[in-house]
Order: sequence, then structure tokens, then C-alpha cells
Amino acid sequence: MIKRLLKSVREFKKDALLTPFFVVLEVVMEVIIPLIMALLIDKGIDGQDMAAIWKYGIILVLCAMLALVFGAAAGTFAARASTGFARNLRHDMYYNVQNFSFSNIDKFSTGSIVTRLTTDVTNVQNAFQMCTRIAVRCPVMLVFALFMAMKINSRMALVFLAVLPILAIGMGILMKVVGPVFERAFKIYDRMNTVVQENVRGIRVVKTYVREDHETEKFEGVSGMLYRTFSKAQKTMAGVMPLMQFCMYACMLLISWFGARLIVGGSMTTGELTSMFSYAMQILMSLMMVAMVFVMITMAKASAERVAEILDEQSDLHNPANPIHEVKDGAIEFDDVSFSYKGDERKLALKNVNLHIKAGQTVGILGGTGSAKSTLVQLIPRLYDTTHGTVKVGGVDVRDYDIEALRDQVAMVLQKNVLFSGTIKENLRWGDENASDEELERVCRLAQADEFIQQMPDKYDTHIEQGGSNVSGGQKQRLCIARALLKKPKILILDDSTSAVDTKTDALIRKAFAEEIPDTTKIIIAQRVSSVQDADQIVILDGGTVQAVGTHDELLAANTIYQEIYNQQNRKGGEE
Repeated sequence: MIKRLLKSVREFKKDALLTPFFVVLEVVMEVIIPLIMALLIDKGIDGQDMAAIWKYGIILVLCAMLALVFGAAAGTFAARASTGFARNLRHDMYYNVQNFSFSNIDKFSTGSIVTRLTTDVTNVQNAFQMCTRIAVRCPVMLVFALFMAMKINSRMALVFLAVLPILAIGMGILMKVVGPVFERAFKIYDRMNTVVQENVRGIRVVKTYVREDHETEKFEGVSGMLYRTFSKAQKTMAGVMPLMQFCMYACMLLISWFGARLIVGGSMTTGELTSMFSYAMQILMSLMMVAMVFVMITMAKASAERVAEILDEQSDLHNPANPIHEVKDGAIEFDDVSFSYKGDERKLALKNVNLHIKAGQTVGILGGTGSAKSTLVQLIPRLYDTTHGTVKVGGVDVRDYDIEALRDQVAMVLQKNVLFSGTIKENLRWGDENASDEELERVCRLAQADEFIQQMPDKYDTHIEQGGSNVSGGQKQRLCIARALLKKPKILILDDSTSAVDTKTDALIRKAFAEEIPDTTKIIIAQRVSSVQDADQIVILDGGTVQAVGTHDELLAANTIYQEIYNQQNRKGGEE
């Protein structure tokens, strides 16, 4: 896991290596300072030698200035390395998410991905900075200061060795208890982000049904759970500080007691005792920082694992060794196709589907909710791979195509129409980024969108809010259809994407398709019979199986499901 994460350091490797180098130089200067202070006291002050005071005083100032310079350099390089590492991590995670197939995306909730890209990466960034700076400084300071203390008085230095096992046991208990708590906390973070996302996205529904109090209670519930989980972790970590202070004050008392006896006995000078106190502070502060590093690493471990999950997740859709880059035409064949979202053959969404669609045909698909209409068409651009059987486009198995080349020739307008923040032009050019203004207007006329765009204050330069919140559902659908047409695809799939437009506009869209793009294969998933009754063939799906295929007249004469849908919709139309 660590090796995988460190690949994201890349161009900041030099900064990451220079940080511990300057940290070591800083520590060396700080360890020398107490030694110079001891000489200043013993030879200068006690010896009443002004020349010695000036000499050691200047050396002391120089050491302090060098420690400052080295510390500033270490801090600068550490900040640059850690922020660059975090930037690369987010880039690598986001890039990998873009390559996910639909089945990969199904494994992670949106809230979870957002938490991993933000909170988890920040925790890893902080831990990385501490590891390159504090985690290097602590052991180096500990070893150097302990060595100097041993050099001054080896018996007194044994005091420090006595407290090390106590702190080691305390750190071990902390890691074992707090680690699982943080893992639970970050899963709750995912849930909290999901609650916030659902609330913001559905705020109009919340207000329509006056459910603000319910949503507030739901948020309070998950945030309260997060509070209790982190409180438990903080209470456990709170025990570290008293333990550290106990060890520190115990060391100070023992050094004072032993030092007083040695000074009275004449085997230690005042300067040496002063330096022992300084080294004691350095050793104990190093141990306290070690405790902080342990806490940060414990917290970051759970985050690092979650980040690594995103980085290690590989798309289950891959290009073949020698992919085909050209799609001959829009002919589509389903040969004994079965499909399961989980790969579980006991839970098939599609079962033994056989369909043959000629290039340029218009095909309607009807069926009840959950009959797998959307699942069927998602296999055509290879958003999912079949569990059994073969889907062919232009006479070639879709798995033999270059994925990008295939999807460039298959335009889908999904059930959930999505527009992005930006102008109408910018949204349309998702279909072709080099399209001219004339081409934009042409496809909008085909999709019956040009009329309402011309009535807007800035026409095609009108700003669209995030998610298309400032246009109606019907307008959004027509803009999405226009965007798909701009790709000039060989196959156009409309997944219930005219449900929000009136029947007259629906008819005009279908008429424009028949006249302007006769060579494009058009697949229309619809709830209204009127939307598909002029199709070359109509497919009736039920329970993931094809129940019937035929024209409007053929199905009306022979298929009970189609008759029921047709009669029911005609009754509703008559009542209205």
C-alpha cells in the first residue's frame, strides 16, 4: 500500500529527500547548543573569563542562526513535497475514476469518493509531511541527545532509558485501540457526505414536502454518530499527554536529585547539569513528538487504505490487443445475451436475448418498470460486458473494438439528463468540441430546441446552472438530444428521453430524425406507445426477456402485453 501511494510523489521526490537532510542538520545544531552553553557557564561565567564568554557566545548565536536556517529550509521543502504529493494523489485518483466502468463505479458511493478525495487525502498529506520531517527529527534528536547525555554522565543518562519501555507500551496500546475507531469514523464520513449530497440535490423536493425537520434529524443522527466515534478516539489519545508529562517530570526530578549529589561531590559541573536538563528536554520532547506521529499515522492508516482502494481499482473493461477503430455501420445483433450486474448467474437482469437490428432502422423498446430496458441498451456502447452471449455492432463483437472508437459512434441520451455548468454552446460541444455555430443550430432544430433557445436573453450563450437547474425538464431533454446528434453517430439511443416533452414535440423530433438522419440506427425506449408506433420494429421486454418483436400492427393484433399498454394509454387519453 505504501509503495503504491509513494508512486504519486513523482516530481516532488527531490523535495521529499531534501527535507530529512535539512532536518538532520537542524538537529545537529540544536544538539550542539547545550554543549556550548555548558562551556559558556563553566569556562566563561564560573571562570570569570570575558574572552571565553564572547567566544562561546558568538558560537552559540551562529549555531542558533544555522538551526533557524536549516529548520526553515526543512519546513519549506516538507510543505512543498507534501502539498505536491496530495495534488498528485488527487489527480491520480480522479484520473482512475474517469477510467472506471459502470460496474467499478457501482462499488463506491459518490459520498465515499468525495471523502477519499478530500478528507482522506488531507490525512495522508499530513502524515507524509510528519514522516518526512517530524518522524526523522524525533529518532535523530533522540539518538544524538542521548549520546551527548551519555558522554556527559553515563550513569545519569540511564534515567532516560528507564522511561522508554513505559512510553513504548503506551504507544502500542494507543495504536491497537484507536486504529479501528478511525476506520469506523471515516465510513461515517462517507454516510454524512451522502446525506448532504442527497439533501442539496433534492432540496426542491424536501421543501415541497416540508421535510426540512426530517432531513435535519437525519443529518444530526449521522453527525452525532461521527461526534461520538471521534470523541471515543480523542478520549483514548488524551491519555498520551499525562503519560508523557509523568515521564518528563519524573526524569527532571531524578536528574535534579542525582545532579545535586554529583555537584556536591565534585564529579559534575554546573554547566554539565544545565546541559543535561537541556538534553532531557530534547529527549522527552522528541518522545512527545513520536507520540504525535503515532497518532497521525494511526489516523492516516485508515485513510491511506481507502485512497489505495481507489488507486488500485482497475476497470473491468479493457481494449483487446489489436482493437478495431472503425465501425462499419449501425447494425446491431444480440446473440443469446444474458447479463448480471454482480456476475451472479442466479440473478440475471437479461436472459437469452436475441435481436437483430439493421443499420438505419428505428427500433422502439417497451416494457414495465424493471424489465431491463436500460440494461439492454447499455451493452451496445459496452458500458457493461455481457455475462453470456455476444453483442455485435457493424457485424463485429463490441469487445473487439477500441472502446473510445465504439462510443464515439454510439450516442446515448440517458434517463437522467445531465447538463453541466456553462453556456448552452459549451454543453452542446460535448458532442463535438469543434462544431461550428451553424452545426449547433442545425442539431437544435432537429431536437426542437432552437425555438426556446432563441427566446432566451443570450440565446446560445445563455448560462446553464449546475445540473441544468435553470431550464425545464423538457428543455433539458431536448438539449441532451441535440448534444448527442452533434456526435453524428451511427447509432442513437434515446432512453426514455422524451418523457418530459409534449406529444406534438415528440412527434416533431421523430419526424426530424426520419428525414435528416435516415442512415442512423435509432433505438427509442419509451413509456408511450405513440413514441414508438411508427418504428420499423418494436421490442417488448418483460422480466429481462424478449416477449415479442414486431411492428405496431403486428403486435396490436397478436401480443397481449402490447394490447394492454395500448388500450390503457388510449383510455387515459380519452378521459383527458
